[in-house]
Amino acid sequence: MRSPSHSVLPARALRAALVLALAAGTAGLAPTAHAGTTTPALAAKPYMGWSSWSMQSSKYPGLNPDGDYSYLTEANVLKQTDALAAKLKKYGYTYVNIDAGWWRDQTWKPAFDQYARQKADPRRFPRGMKAVADHVHAKGLKAGIYLPVGLEKEAYADGRAPVWNADGCTTADLVYDDLRTTNGWDSAYKLDFSDPCAQKYIDSQAQLFADWGYDFLKLDGVGPGSFKSGDNYDNVADVAAWQKAIAATGRPIHLEVSWSLDIGHAADWKKYSNGRRIDTDVECYCNTLVSWENSVDDRFDDAPAWTRHAGPGGWNDLDSLDVGNGAMDGLTKAERQTYASLWAIAKSPLYTGDDLTRLDSYGLSLLTNREVIAVDQGDAPPARPLTPSDPQQVWAARNTDGTYTVALFNLADAPASVSADWTTLGFTGKAAVRDLWNHENLGTYKNRITQALPAHGSRLFTVTPHGSALERTVHEAEAPVNTLAGNASTADCSACSGGHKVGNLYLGGKLTFTDIVVDKPGTYQIEVAYISGDARSADVSANGGGATRHKFPSTGDWGTVDSVHVPVTLKAGANTITFDSGSGYAPDIDRIDVPKSS
Repeated sequence: MRSPSHSVLPARALRAALVLALAAGTAGLAPTAHAGTTTPALAAKPYMGWSSWSMQSSKYPGLNPDGDYSYLTEANVLKQTDALAAKLKKYGYTYVNIDAGWWRDQTWKPAFDQYARQKADPRRFPRGMKAVADHVHAKGLKAGIYLPVGLEKEAYADGRAPVWNADGCTTADLVYDDLRTTNGWDSAYKLDFSDPCAQKYIDSQAQLFADWGYDFLKLDGVGPGSFKSGDNYDNVADVAAWQKAIAATGRPIHLEVSWSLDIGHAADWKKYSNGRRIDTDVECYCNTLVSWENSVDDRFDDAPAWTRHAGPGGWNDLDSLDVGNGAMDGLTKAERQTYASLWAIAKSPLYTGDDLTRLDSYGLSLLTNREVIAVDQGDAPPARPLTPSDPQQVWAARNTDGTYTVALFNLADAPASVSADWTTLGFTGKAAVRDLWNHENLGTYKNRITQALPAHGSRLFTVTPHGSALERTVHEAEAPVNTLAGNASTADCSACSGGHKVGNLYLGGKLTFTDIVVDKPGTYQIEVAYISGDARSADVSANGGGATRHKFPSTGDWGTVDSVHVPVTLKAGANTITFDSGSGYAPDIDRIDVPKSS
């Protein structure tokens, strides 16, 4: 019951089959804002653990011998629980999360109790869900469970099923009279919270999970998101109802909402939950668990806009971290390290979907690297891109001790060199560099560090500045000395530094900054402050020379300013810098900050 991915990826056919099975039953590094009103103790740090879905959904030989999704059984969950306790618990991995299907049989037919609540399939979980949670707890771990949002169609029971502890309420009272559907698969009827019975139903589900001893709930198919929008798929009220119901149980239960959630409702997800899946499923629904293209690499484009929303109480969930076994994962060693590096610097929850009984030595080293885990679990904000969303990227975060976590990524399909320039971090001169994956001090580097990386490769460093603070000159986009061409125009912008921006940079629209004066010739890392509700590209050039096209990651909406650095070669004296939309659409530009030294 997980998400369909982008329609352009036909490899998601297995996921479509799952949807059909469900339907068949009914026919300068910016500070990061802290999360909202949820209890910080539940998500003071990104959670760590294991989830069942990756193996359930894979065609990898031997994982699902009794048919699709048959891996999910009590015996397999307990086997992974024991392996987690033995191998990963001491590194901070604590959650054992049971995903979709625990109440469905091998043909995906669901079962419900007399109160329309999901009931464990006796073949999958012969001792019931409480016994599983008890085993997890006996190992010093925490137990997680899963539900789709809404009232599942099969639970409706012609509207006659009573609601537990709610005299007079039946399933007919929970939903709209027209039985409108909701969630990412339209597998449930939308709850009508104008009737108090709807909240009572959620209360009954939450109490059941609390009585069983669960510590985590993943609420899936939530909208706006899950590639659905509109009133029928607005489940903010459901998430709020779940938060209220969980609080009423008196048991701390982490509430995670999923998937590909609408960033326009980030405030709601922060207010009512402890974490949110911001992207599609990471699984490839093929004969491995994941693949690089489907869709590990998507996260590099999709994560930046969410960065400012992560903090104690609520984190951005990038989905399972399947790096523990190369053959089963379907990735190269370089891809596995890059995958783990992004999850760590983005401060995503670290939960693996691998078979923990079959971890290879390299995979175990990735999952148990204490220096990398400390990046994910530390007090610093998530890293964000310092460079555009080009094939070679640099991400960084400023740590509380004044050092920086810096990641270099080569997302190209061929080897390439990647450089982190110290001016993009806000200082010049020298810095000490430590390699976190290899636990090695690399020495002192002046001005920058450059590394040759394999295809889809990465490096992860701690950088300790020993130089001086960088001085910059600010140039506002709306300054009268600049020139506009094509559709480009100045507009008001309350979030922009000068109260204005230059927008309408499309189909040949151009903005040229003039009188950019530097003392020495060289390549300068120009910081570009911009606004873009989606990822957009621009051709950047200096002094009328050849342009380089850069893709600017989305800032999340058209009212938020973010920045990246682009290299521009300048001459001594006065220069011009041009942003040209070319044949497409470019971001709106707030200003550029030009270093006083290259």
